[in-house]
Amino acid sequence: MSAQPSSPHHVLVLNCGSSSLKFAILDATSSEEIISGLAERLGSSSPSIKYKYLGKKYLLELTANQAHKEAIDTLVKLINEQNLASNLIAVGHRVVHGGEHFTKSMLIDDAVIKGITQAATLAPLHGHANLLGIASAQAAFKGLPQVAVFDTAFHQTMEKVAYLYALPYKLYTDYSVRRYGFHGTSHYYVASQTAELLDQPIEQSNFISAHLGNGCSVCAIKNGKSVDTSMGLTPLEGLMMGTRSGDIDPGLFNFLTTQLNYDAQQIDDLLNKQSGLLGISELSNDCRTIEEAAVAGNEKAILALEMFCYRLAKQVAAFMVPLQRLDALIFTGGIGENSDIIRDKVITQLAYLGLDCDNGANLAARFGTQGVISSQHASTKAVVMPTNEEWVIARDAATIAQEL
Repeated sequence: MSAQPSSPHHVLVLNCGSSSLKFAILDATSSEEIISGLAERLGSSSPSIKYKYLGKKYLLELTANQAHKEAIDTLVKLINEQNLASNLIAVGHRVVHGGEHFTKSMLIDDAVIKGITQAATLAPLHGHANLLGIASAQAAFKGLPQVAVFDTAFHQTMEKVAYLYALPYKLYTDYSVRRYGFHGTSHYYVASQTAELLDQPIEQSNFISAHLGNGCSVCAIKNGKSVDTSMGLTPLEGLMMGTRSGDIDPGLFNFLTTQLNYDAQQIDDLLNKQSGLLGISELSNDCRTIEEAAVAGNEKAILALEMFCYRLAKQVAAFMVPLQRLDALIFTGGIGENSDIIRDKVITQLAYLGLDCDNGANLAARFGTQGVISSQHASTKAVVMPTNEEWVIARDAATIAQEL
């Protein structure tokens, strides 16, 4: 990732999903948020934009079936009405999949568009939405540099032993089938911030970062670089997540097709949208709802939490193989930053790594508060570090824009 620019500038950050558009204008130096919001249910009968500006929350209703282009057009109008355009120096785009083409953030040109398009075949739902957002922003913000920041870039330091599948090698050489990993911008950010918190050089730090939200991934970071991560070719591999199954026996596909007559789309929906915390609890994919039900004695909610924590602890333990030495276990993302229950359960299962959990510190480290949650006697630190992917995108976009 690029270094922080020397002077403050405002960057519009866009994160396009298949039916949503998350946006923010940030000061690329201070991380101050000028305006932020979410356009959701795009392409449906009731799209809308919710945003926060000067401490107040607003709602804009869009016309039925309006999609990304119209949402960006509305955003441009809003930016102009609030006189926010004059300070913009770049637009930064979160791009989920960069394949092997991109190992760092890039100024978007025809060659970058071609690379993103090729990688989109590996993550069609995310990739095509990213391309749509880029095209819409280029039309709306003519003259502003557009910068792509890739979720996969941080993991391009992994070695073949970590990223190859044990499949015929030509599937990798001919079709780029390999493990890529995601949440790279988040893992990069919290690792650098944790190194600062612990007052040690990132180049000499070994961390395991757990990004836990509706999507979850773990990253082994050795001397500041990603050496392994739990997600793979797609964001489905690895941990149990909100609605995703994570790792399963590949033989399940044959069982579902031959015994239950599932087609490919039904299997995809099952694994991506009906599994994980939702599938086991049969209540919700929201960790808060499941925790409340577990406290009330709901057996399936209790089981869902126990499975989630057990699988997370197993993955952390596995990443001691490439690291050998661990300085800190980092919790981030919506669940990682706010669930003291899950943090305590995971740390308890990893006590043999020199981790422990200070109850007071664990309870205090919620709702955007960073801190060390292990005791002073712990040989390995447990840290809660709120992520800020938007700031990383803004910094990279500002730095590249200044170099033009």
